[in-house]
Amino acid sequence: MTTEKSSKKAGSVDDLEEFTELTVDVDPELVSICKDSGARTEEAKAIYMKSRTMIQELVGNNTLEDRFRQRCVIATGDLSVADIMRFSHDPIPAGVEAIKKGAPIFVDINMVKAGITKVGHSSEVICVLDEDPNAEIANKFGITRTSAGYLAAKDKLDGSIIAIGNAPSALIMVCKMIEKGVRPALIIGLPVGFVNAAESRELVRDLKIPVPSISCVGTRGGTPMAVACVNELVAIARESEE
Repeated sequence: MTTEKSSKKAGSVDDLEEFTELTVDVDPELVSICKDSGARTEEAKAIYMKSRTMIQELVGNNTLEDRFRQRCVIATGDLSVADIMRFSHDPIPAGVEAIKKGAPIFVDINMVKAGITKVGHSSEVICVLDEDPNAEIANKFGITRTSAGYLAAKDKLDGSIIAIGNAPSALIMVCKMIEKGVRPALIIGLPVGFVNAAESRELVRDLKIPVPSISCVGTRGGTPMAVACVNELVAIARESEE
């Protein structure tokens, strides 16, 4: 004989209540002022705003650059990243304008693509690995797949946002293409690691062509920081249109 309980579909809403206790106290005032498009529920908004409020006191909240420092600190759990970030050639206005225009965002790996908010903007997020899907360019020239992906996309990069959180070789390739005439709207150059990471970001900052960029110094960086910067651009662009 089938009981009412056993007839319920496994994993149905009725079966989940015992797991759904909120992990934080929800402050209605904080929830009401949350404008981050990635936080969609009350719990998510409460967590985000509590983190943001704490970090504002520690990092500062006086400039737009501070907002990026705050977000990267939250993304990494590392207060010291606030001190290593660099903003060159007015990158925030350039990036916000590109987002408002719906400019494409070319990222180096799918982890960066997955982390970028899907709401609050109309920009297509493109992983360059899909630009050279069979690794033809990579294999022909013996270069990394991320470098080959940006090379394959070179005719699409003008006016775009380039966000790199993993591959220093890709950032070096982008710098080479800029020297040959490619003109992205903004470079978010935050590859992580011990081989060419710091050097690739120095190349961005030292470009003879003044391309707006957000970067950092040293070996740190990574996907969380690159994603944080793109998502903060989206948040600022969204606020400016409200």
